[in-house]
Amino acid sequence: MTTGAVIFARNNEHMDYVSMARWSAKNIKRHLGIPTHIVTDDSRLDSGSRHFADAGTVTWHNTNRMDAYRLSPWDRTLVLDADYVVATDQLRPILDCDADFLAHRWAYDVTGCNTFEGLNYFGSVRMPQWWATVMVFNRSRQAELIFNTIAMIRDNWSHYKQIYKNSSPTYRNDHALSIALLVVNGHTLDHAAIPWQLASLTPEHQLTQLNKDRYRVDFVDTQGRPRWIELHQDFHAMGKKHLGDIVANHS
Repeated sequence: MTTGAVIFARNNEHMDYVSMARWSAKNIKRHLGIPTHIVTDDSRLDSGSRHFADAGTVTWHNTNRMDAYRLSPWDRTLVLDADYVVATDQLRPILDCDADFLAHRWAYDVTGCNTFEGLNYFGSVRMPQWWATVMVFNRSRQAELIFNTIAMIRDNWSHYKQIYKNSSPTYRNDHALSIALLVVNGHTLDHAAIPWQLASLTPEHQLTQLNKDRYRVDFVDTQGRPRWIELHQDFHAMGKKHLGDIVANHS
């Protein structure tokens, strides 16, 4: 059985996602020993805008994640956001298991400053959010159905946005994935998840690299005191600017 990773990356006026993806592919090869397929510059992709605390409002090309099933050349595929940092072999167990589809149900702030209460749910109905940041799937009927359902939801987003009372101005892969899993599982929350929470770093915190796989996060705690922590783990760098600077210094 073949195994590999897929990263979707399309640049905008502020962020070089393609360079991030290439940098990530090297880390994936070092730690997981698998090749990476980077999907980029598809003229059919839809775009919109999204606001980031560290970069302002930017053009947002990120609505085609459902194409992962169609575009992946592998039997078992790891799909990662370009801003997910692979610093260990933490993802190896979910590559080696036989679950047809896995994603994170919960994310948390590595600094402990934010509860993520507003990020692990969405809409006024408090729909539980599954995170499309990391997904693993087999080439199977179940996974194909999930990705086809995501595509159906995206193509009818205004309808589903109303149903789930979602006030987000931008289509989100996370939201479409969450609704798709609910639909595919008979409108229940009964779906297997990656068995640990998604470590995340929010944009207001400063990220620097100490060495190849160690990072420092400088932040101000909830009492206004300057603090820092050292990370030697995989994490989602939700602030793109600091990660972009790290990548640029190693390109």
